[in-house]
Amino acid sequence: MEPLRLKTNYRCVPALQQFYTGGPFVVSSDSSFIACACGESIKIVDSATAAIRSTLGADSESFTALALSPDDRLLFSSGHSRQIKVWDLSTLKCVRSWKGHEGPVMCMTCHPSGGLLATGGADRKVLVWDVDGGYCTHYFKGHGGVVSCVMFHPDPEKQLLFSGSDDGGDHATVRVWDISKTKKKNCIATLDNHSSAVTSLALSEDGWTLLSAGRDKVVTLWDLHDYSSKKTVITNEAVEAVCVLGSGSPFASSLDSYQQNLKKRDGSQIFYFITVGERGIVRIWNSKGAGCIFEQKTSDVTANIDEDGSRRGFTSAVMLASDQGLLCVTADQQFLFYSLECTEELLQLNLTKRLVGYNEEIVDMKFIGDDEKFLALATNLEQVRVYDLASMSCSYVLSGHTEIILCLDTCVSSSGKTLIVTGSKDNSVRLWESESANCIGVGIGHMGAVGAIAFSKRKQDFFVSGSSDHTLKVWSMDGLSDNMTMPINLKAKAVVAAHDKDINSVAVAPNDSLVCSGSQDRTACVWRLPDLVSVVVFKGHKRGIWSVEFSPVDQCVVTASGDKTIRIWAISDGSCLKTFEGHTSSVLRALFVTRGTQIVSCGADGLVKLWTVKTNECVATYDHHEDKVWALAVGRKTEKLATGGGDAVVNLWFDSTAADKEEAFRKEEEGVVKGQELENAVSDADYTKAIQIAFELRRPHRLFELFAELCRKREAEDHMDRALKGLGSEELRILFNYIREWNTKPKLCYVSQFVLFRVFSIFPPTDIVQIKGIGEFLEGLIPYSQRHFGRIDRLVRSTFLLDYILSGMSVIEPQVQPTESKAELLLQSEIDIPDKENGIEKKDHTHEITASKKRKSNKSKHGSHKKVKNVAYNKVESIQLQA
Repeated sequence: MEPLRLKTNYRCVPALQQFYTGGPFVVSSDSSFIACACGESIKIVDSATAAIRSTLGADSESFTALALSPDDRLLFSSGHSRQIKVWDLSTLKCVRSWKGHEGPVMCMTCHPSGGLLATGGADRKVLVWDVDGGYCTHYFKGHGGVVSCVMFHPDPEKQLLFSGSDDGGDHATVRVWDISKTKKKNCIATLDNHSSAVTSLALSEDGWTLLSAGRDKVVTLWDLHDYSSKKTVITNEAVEAVCVLGSGSPFASSLDSYQQNLKKRDGSQIFYFITVGERGIVRIWNSKGAGCIFEQKTSDVTANIDEDGSRRGFTSAVMLASDQGLLCVTADQQFLFYSLECTEELLQLNLTKRLVGYNEEIVDMKFIGDDEKFLALATNLEQVRVYDLASMSCSYVLSGHTEIILCLDTCVSSSGKTLIVTGSKDNSVRLWESESANCIGVGIGHMGAVGAIAFSKRKQDFFVSGSSDHTLKVWSMDGLSDNMTMPINLKAKAVVAAHDKDINSVAVAPNDSLVCSGSQDRTACVWRLPDLVSVVVFKGHKRGIWSVEFSPVDQCVVTASGDKTIRIWAISDGSCLKTFEGHTSSVLRALFVTRGTQIVSCGADGLVKLWTVKTNECVATYDHHEDKVWALAVGRKTEKLATGGGDAVVNLWFDSTAADKEEAFRKEEEGVVKGQELENAVSDADYTKAIQIAFELRRPHRLFELFAELCRKREAEDHMDRALKGLGSEELRILFNYIREWNTKPKLCYVSQFVLFRVFSIFPPTDIVQIKGIGEFLEGLIPYSQRHFGRIDRLVRSTFLLDYILSGMSVIEPQVQPTESKAELLLQSEIDIPDKENGIEKKDHTHEITASKKRKSNKSKHGSHKKVKNVAYNKVESIQLQA
């Protein structure tokens, strides 16, 4: 057995994030990303992995319309504020914005040239804007209600704009507008054939047939030669989107091979179109006979029922570029990707990928299978969503419950099948077979919502459920067969009234001999299987218990409670062995890891904590959730973690202890090598290289010593300039941070000021202001710099008195210019000559007269002898007095 290594750190990988809450969305021209409205922001999402590339906007408003430029460089958005914004996707900034409508903008589209933007609003107007200038080029009035869709003609020679509206009173129209400047009449035609809102417009490939779909359950084909109605297709469902299939698309190729007689006798091209709507099925139609040539047998969508009783399956559909198939969007924020395959005499529509934009609150989750490549989520829905962890696409959905699913558990049976068991608010439990996504068993008997469920650990032949009816039930899995088409009725082997309040959690011991239940009555009870005989009751928590779990190696149980504590209890006598405190709110889950030597917990404070049982120490705390963390799953083999909660975010956690140790060892080795290179550079007087290495090693003290040594050099400025010119922007930011710290200390301020002066002398201000956080650095430099200069100024002024006293004592003399020195020498020589002639007796007397004259001359010349700039003073030297 491998030696036990305690975990010290986990690496968090955001696996599933909410990116679409309903409303407008737009797909890029190459189908590589999708721009989605998500609450009060716009998410740019990778269509392959559902990873969020970037986020735009946070203006406290919901968005009502989105559009992309043909080159995918600009994104146009509008919300209830009626402000139209243009976003540059390369910089993620709003480059311009304007207002024009008197009501919310409900739809928008960009011209194929990218120069014009058409918007339709709730004010019944259609406006065309110049994208670069932001001004209105066309102003169209005529609709009698909210404009619901707009579309430019893709042919640039046909300068036409189509718009559809809901005029009210069982009346809806499609209008054709001329956007050329030569035509005086703007509205060319009014196409009137719908009795409810027009939801979608599409054009055939030849550009002469317009398709309009509405909630009046019809699709109308219009001839653009004379703007007459060619055909009316009755769909028997409210149509939300209509898409024309291109002749070269895989969909059309499959249909061509399916139907051989596809040439119309009058010579015009036949085309296919797709409709989606409230029924949640995809249908393909032929333009020749207006007949449905393919209809999806079963819906991949759970059709939502609105308050008025109307169903909402699909809300939109888009044909993807690059032969990537069909994208359909559901009312419950799912993106379904379809591909069409044609066999000998059968058309098959395959669901290739499902991206879920919003999961609401995640209440429970478990890994599936031995390889743990899938994750099952229970959210505030009636279905269980199973995700592929590699692509984070929803692989399949388990539907059958009639109320919200509250709990789930997974296991691998003795026959190798992966099973899932769920408990719901509909008072029932269901057993599912993972591979076929079929329900194989239903258990009915609880009188309240089933809030806790757990499989047996060893034989996987039973499971236990706990309910809000305060009872605990043991369900037998006997009677299951390999080939089951209909679910069987599961039978309860044992029942016990376990608690006085709702049961929140149940757990089965590793040897299947005991089961533990935790309840809102603040107690946890251990029961002996299979008869549910009470063994021990754990009392001590001050709030309800949210989670219970058996230790994999010891005879103990861990409980998590609403009193913010985690406790470990002994099964033998029911005593509390250890208490862990650290969460600031209710602890919702606590599970054993590392063979029972550590605990992972999560709580209502949004924190995930790692504890060591032996020392009661919290090893690590992670804050990667913005709301309660309800769900926590631990992989049985890899011990990777998954957490989810009220923020609808799923995070995966991987043990990074070994990787962190390797990284620390590698950095230590690099530090030793770099340190030796630094010392070698200093010994070689290569200060540029030494300073660069000191920056890489983040050694501010050594860096200061290098700068101080440079200041003592004769050519200090040249050395300093060469060292500073090699710094990048990041090194400059770090240097400013160091200078700010050095400048706070009087002993270090002289070097810091000299380095700062050289930095400002070398680098232009335009480069300096681009440094991140430069404003904060300067705010910290200015007060201390003023203090240092004030102190130096006071010291300089204090020297004036000393200079005056020493000058008065004839101790020091100011240096004079060379011309003055020569004149004094001549004067001295003139005085010295007669001294020599008069003899030695007159020498002393003459010397005294000369010194007296010299002092008087100096006093009269320099006045009070104030210090003047550009005048250097000699050093003070001791003068021997003559006896």
